[in-house]
Amino acid sequence: MGPARFGMNNDKLKEPLPKNIKEVPGYLKRLVLKFFKRLIYIFRLVWDTSPWILIFLLLIAIINGLLPVVTAWVAADLLNILAAAFVAAKNGTEIAFSGILWLLILQFGCILFKSLISHINSMVVRISGEMVTNHVKVMMMNKAKTVDLQSFDKTDFYERLENAQREATVRPIQIINATFASVSTVISMLSFVAILFTVSPWAPLFIVALALPSAFITYLYRKKSFNYVRMRSKDRRQLNYYSGLMTNKDMVKEIRIFGLSDLFIKRYGKTFKEYFKGLRKLYLKEGFWNMFVSLLSALAHCVVFAYVAFRVWRGNLQVGDYSLYTGALNSITSGVNNLISSTSTVYEGTLFIDNLITFMDEKPTILVDDNVNAKVNRHIPHKIEFKNLSFRYPGTERDVIKNLNAVIEAGSTVALVGVNGAGKTTLIKLITRLYDPTEGEILLDGKNIKEYEPNDLYKIFGIIFQDFGKYAVTAAENIAFGEVDKKATEQNIKQAAEQSNADSFIDKLPRGYATPLMRYFEDDGIELSVGQWQKLSIARAFYSDSDILILDEPTASLDAIAEQEIYNQFDELRRDKTTIFVSHRLSSATTADIIFVLDNGVLVECGSHAELIKKGGLYHKLFTTQAGRYLDNKE
Repeated sequence: MGPARFGMNNDKLKEPLPKNIKEVPGYLKRLVLKFFKRLIYIFRLVWDTSPWILIFLLLIAIINGLLPVVTAWVAADLLNILAAAFVAAKNGTEIAFSGILWLLILQFGCILFKSLISHINSMVVRISGEMVTNHVKVMMMNKAKTVDLQSFDKTDFYERLENAQREATVRPIQIINATFASVSTVISMLSFVAILFTVSPWAPLFIVALALPSAFITYLYRKKSFNYVRMRSKDRRQLNYYSGLMTNKDMVKEIRIFGLSDLFIKRYGKTFKEYFKGLRKLYLKEGFWNMFVSLLSALAHCVVFAYVAFRVWRGNLQVGDYSLYTGALNSITSGVNNLISSTSTVYEGTLFIDNLITFMDEKPTILVDDNVNAKVNRHIPHKIEFKNLSFRYPGTERDVIKNLNAVIEAGSTVALVGVNGAGKTTLIKLITRLYDPTEGEILLDGKNIKEYEPNDLYKIFGIIFQDFGKYAVTAAENIAFGEVDKKATEQNIKQAAEQSNADSFIDKLPRGYATPLMRYFEDDGIELSVGQWQKLSIARAFYSDSDILILDEPTASLDAIAEQEIYNQFDELRRDKTTIFVSHRLSSATTADIIFVLDNGVLVECGSHAELIKKGGLYHKLFTTQAGRYLDNKE
């Protein structure tokens, strides 16, 4: 993760205020140390993006710091020789103009060099800014695929993540640029140099006129950049979409289960490459045009300066040191202001970087013991056991699952039943190891699921969550995401769609299975109904080569006929598989081999439909209440 190794625990970043005057020096010392730690982190971040950025900006900073010294030195020598020439002219003698001419060439060379360096610096900052932004986003996306689901449930963590996304992509290069600007200012201030300009009354107007071409180029290329960004807004939306998917708390479950992280990171990289290619071309063209105009402007300045120098040489003007010393004073004053501005920018920026540091420092807990190397047996029915299982969400005190003990036999179908908030979806998250239990354990085929490598474990599950994913890609890709490592063929995709009854509406779409869904990127993108999206999510589960089928409210948005058709398909799909499903329509629970009834996280009843109806407990109450409502509606 590059600079993550320089990361700091966020609690350590919070510095308590001093309680008395004696603690102030220590407090200030700690603040300074933490400031430089953050600054080092940022430098490392930019270095990991590309070392040439730091090297180039440091070189430019040194040049910008020393150039005023050289310019002032040349100007002082030129003033001296011009003064001598003036005196000589008054005495009826003259000094050879060649000596003056060489100093003029050197001075104008410094001016031209400074202008070129400024434009080069502007190009480097803009180009490197895009590169650093891309690097940070990819770094955050790669980190996001390793962060535990429970981290996204922490309010403070998610808030800092959003802040990091907003700030950390642009702050690093701003901080680096301001830091090197401070270096240049310090070098210039320590040199106590000034830039001396001697112009005639009409010179300012001439200089303003010379600035117009540069202003025109800047306006033209800002407009070009704006039009390019607007024209390629699809690319920018795709970049935000792919990076957003990786850090979306509602999507992380499905992306993790289906192993889509690397796919979206790859697509992000491909889109950025195409987008950045045109943007870089614009930046370079603008920079080269500005350098060309600067060359013409510098030549024009040469004419003005040569004219003024010629008049001094002829004795028409007097030479004084007043402007040199007042210029030095103004330069130092300006340098102080610039230094304050730059350092405050750096300090403010380093504070925002804390959000990125916190995110990159988040440690995963869903890990496998290095000493354990259990392999998940594939393509067989699996037995699941819960032993004294309890769970509470991070930062809360209430157990959502309480001391649950139960067994799901291999190849059986289990229905999880209970009112909202009973803990059904939470239990599914624990089975799939998106969370680890607070207490107790879950055994898969006799072994604690913590002994299996998480990614291998995820592959055995075909799952539909309540908040299933809606991906802004084609209908075919939405289905194929059910198993991203599986070679997508038209036959396999269509078969999965037929099993979920999604083919009936997909065939009617403008481009069939190639129709883009959601109007994020394409004008002809289709917005599906909730029920149609749900059929696609079910097709995704059918498409996956899973051993354990988990369905969390799989037919909640479907009508009764469509629901029955789906369950008929499930009967075929779940053969020789362990199946777990949640449904508020208890008529579907009658097909289960065993029903777990949860109430406030407690397993209160367990048995077949007939057994639980005969028992007359909570399940009987829920079932008869719901059945009565259907009968009332029918009447």
